[in-house]
Amino acid sequence: MSKQKNALPLDAVCGEIDIRIDRTGQWFHEGSPIGRKELVKLFATVLKKDDNGDYWLQTPVEKGRIQVEDAPFIAVIMTVEGSGEAQTLHFETNVGDTMSAGPDNPIRVETHPETREPSPYVLVRDNLEAKIARPVFYDLVALGVDHDDAFGVWSGGLFFPLGRLDEGL
Repeated sequence: MSKQKNALPLDAVCGEIDIRIDRTGQWFHEGSPIGRKELVKLFATVLKKDDNGDYWLQTPVEKGRIQVEDAPFIAVIMTVEGSGEAQTLHFETNVGDTMSAGPDNPIRVETHPETREPSPYVLVRDNLEAKIARPVFYDLVALGVDHDDAFGVWSGGLFFPLGRLDEGL
């Protein structure tokens, strides 16, 4: 019998915890903002996302499901190293996680079917993404180039499409 990775005994699951992360990356407990940044950072270290898309705060002894409106993190800073196909884009989140876009941390953009509004994301770790903040996305678009009928950016040796040239951004 195989064991699921990170599986806990059923009695270790606490059920729902009244914690919510809104679209802006703000954490709430029982409807009130969590004002202590260090507490939010601590919670972020034990945050997991399962294959069903549910988010959990998971310690070695228990776990509880929380609500996330969009992505649990926001990429608030981007720095650029190099240029062209050799450039690497580095991101920092609202909780201090850092990552470099590339094979292990891809960038993706979802487009709202009605409004055509882009929603850009970068993978932080273990199935957890950061939504790229609007000002950072503008900086990302400014680095964009045309490649194979797409407009996008290079990072970590890969091309990440931000939009199709025939559809506009």
